[in-house]
Amino acid sequence: MTNLDQIRELAARLETALHLSAPAIGIQFSDTSDTGLPPFQGLPPKETPDGRTGKVSASCVFWMEATSSSFRTDPSDHRNCSVGSMTHGLVGFDDVSSNSDISELLSSGWVTAEMVPSIPVISERPVSINYGPLKEAEFSPDVVLIRINGRQLMVLNDAVADLQIEGKPQCHIIALAKEYGKVAASVGCALSRSRTGMSPNEMTCTIPIDRLSTVVQEVELTSKIDTGVAKYAAQDAQRFS
Repeated sequence: MTNLDQIRELAARLETALHLSAPAIGIQFSDTSDTGLPPFQGLPPKETPDGRTGKVSASCVFWMEATSSSFRTDPSDHRNCSVGSMTHGLVGFDDVSSNSDISELLSSGWVTAEMVPSIPVISERPVSINYGPLKEAEFSPDVVLIRINGRQLMVLNDAVADLQIEGKPQCHIIALAKEYGKVAASVGCALSRSRTGMSPNEMTCTIPIDRLSTVVQEVELTSKIDTGVAKYAAQDAQRFS
């Protein structure tokens, strides 16, 4: 899908049908840094002894920033979070296995070394990763990401027959969407929630851009049905007042 007007229209429809409290965002993995987008602003802190630093503490922080503006990120901007760098295809596990954040996650039992090979990752190393509000799309994204609550997940679960619900690390649902064409929701992870400040009531869901039109239609239909059922249930409940 390359028609930006169509993408913007679908974004508006998706936000309306799900009553999203945060705008949907687009994520694009690019093979060039010449994207026409401004670089993400900010200065990285001093590197840790293992070389970790970046403009934000983790790749998932860019999801929050992208609700208000479009920007380009470089691989170095993601380097503070070894997990995010790996799921985004920027490094391999061998490149970060000795990093302090990976050591903490392994020693705590949050993940095990045996789990790592099964974590979905972006297969081709991008030159840049671009972000921005989908309703104001300035580029054609590979993946759409939305932040959702329990009720919105209910609608998506009814609307999308093959919806995949995942856990940690939260960022791997981006790879599931881009690499495998999956509509994937995540209940979140402690690592991401701490770094993004995401509400305890929020979860995330990713949609491959090629499936956006179909998903929006399915969500609109399911939401309409649910609204009708909810009205019936509310009226019926009045008998118990």
